[in-house]
Order: sequence, then structure tokens, then C-alpha cells
Amino acid sequence: MEPEYDWDRKIDYLAETRGLYYNDDYIEFLVHSVWRIRKPVSVIDFGCGYGFLGLKLLPLLPEGSTYTGIDKGVRLIEAARSKFERHRHSAEFLVADIEEVRLERKYDIALCHAVLLHMSDVKSVLRKMADCVVDGGKVICFEPHWISNMSGCTVGGLEQSSVVKLGILQQLYEKDAERSGKDGNIGGKLPIYFSQLGLQDVQCRISDKVNVLEPNMAAEHKQKLYKALRAEGLGEPPGQAEEIVQSLTARGLTSQEAREQYEAELRFAETFHEDSYVTYAPGMKITFGTVARDGKHGT
Repeated sequence: MEPEYDWDRKIDYLAETRGLYYNDDYIEFLVHSVWRIRKPVSVIDFGCGYGFLGLKLLPLLPEGSTYTGIDKGVRLIEAARSKFERHRHSAEFLVADIEEVRLERKYDIALCHAVLLHMSDVKSVLRKMADCVVDGGKVICFEPHWISNMSGCTVGGLEQSSVVKLGILQQLYEKDAERSGKDGNIGGKLPIYFSQLGLQDVQCRISDKVNVLEPNMAAEHKQKLYKALRAEGLGEPPGQAEEIVQSLTARGLTSQEAREQYEAELRFAETFHEDSYVTYAPGMKITFGTVARDGKHGT
């Protein structure tokens, strides 16, 4: 019996945190003013999860557009089918590994959301995305840049440097990526990868949402936002000091750096509660480019 796919156990986390990244009007702005999608398109979503992007995009796309979601998670695909049926959206879903699936070259847009940071061979997945798109179609990737996420976090009453150690975190992310091949800062590198793979008209945008937690906001909204920020990992208690310091040094930090990082995480956890003042701007990078096998689609 195969072990349960890890992301099948994280549907609640995905549902709680996706709202931190975008205002709905920004997604509409991308569709209508940036990508200028005026006619029906066929969209394929790599690592679709429960269909977050499809649920956002389909109501904005021209009538007649189609959506196909692919994910390795059986429970994720079941959740996606249920959500799409509830919203009366027509869609197709495939349970498949995006690194291995074989697809026809028939889609107008291939996209993904917070998927490539979990891939050890990003360029291979990007090639697969581009290969299933027709000439003149687009590849669109919504991917994080973790150091930007953390630079966009402010806690009222504290100096940012006392709770967010940007230099130490940058080292930690880079060492983790070097060791595992999986890069939480991939969003900042995708424009380069797109160009290297031959995509044309490569551009990159940043998601617009700044989350503001403050004591005087409506209680229901405050509770929901606080829960989402905690699910995102902000202000999580770091655990036992020596255990965490040992773990951080094993990941490449010096003992002093590890101790500073632990103390920063502990200070954040002790300060962060539902009535805190916190701003958090994740700054998701949105990279897109045009497939141009005949070389005729560049500017």
C-alpha cells in the first residue's frame, strides 16, 4: 500500500492561506488588462490542488473557456471536483504526477500556483508546461519568493530586525535549496528560466495584497485572518531551544546565527496574538511568457 500523498493531508491549510495572496480585483486586472484574454481559451493547471486558480479564473474568462486540473493528490482532486460542481463550473480533472504525465499539445494556457518551489527539476516541469501549449499560447507561473515574503512582514511595537532576520533567512533558504534542489525563492528566478527556455515576451508581476491585522477590525474577519497567518507559519512557537538550534546548525547556520534565529522566532511567537498589529505582504511573483516555436510571437 502506497503512503498517503502529503498534500492530501493539507487541504485545510491550502484553503485557509490562498486568500492571503491576492485581491479578487487584481486577478481580474491580470486577465482583462495584462493578459488581455478576449476569446475562449483552454487552460491546464499543473498541480491544481483543490482548483484554487480555476475557481478564480473561470468566472473571468470568456464564455466557452475550458479548465483542466492535474494533481497527484487523490483527495485534492476529489475536493476540486466537489467545489467545481458546487459552483457549476465545467472542468476536467486528472490524477497524475505532473513530472511524468504525457499531454497533447492543445492548450492555450498552462499555469501553476505554488508548485515549482516543491520541484527539484523546475526546468523539466516548465518544458512540459510549454510543450502542451499551442504556438502563441502562454505559460503562467504564480510562485513565491520567500525572502520577499518575510521582508513584507511587520509587527507593531517591534523593530522588524528583532523578529525577521532577513540575512540569516536568506542564507538558510539558499543552503536548503542547494541541499534539496527545492527553492522557496524560485519566483524571483523564473523570468530567467523562461527566457532560457525560449519563451518570448517574458514579464513578471507581483501580487497586490497587503494583509492588515489590527485589534479594531470586525471580529469574524480578524479571527479568520489571524488563523490564516498562523497557518502560513507566522508567529509559530519555535519549540525547544537546543533542539531548534541544533536543527538550524545542521542546515548550515553558525551556532550564533542559529541562536539569533531561534530568539527572533520566539520573540515573534510571544508577541503575536489575535489583537496584534501585523502587516503581511507575501508578494507572490507572477511570471508569464509566450510560446513561440516559429519565432513570430516576440515583440
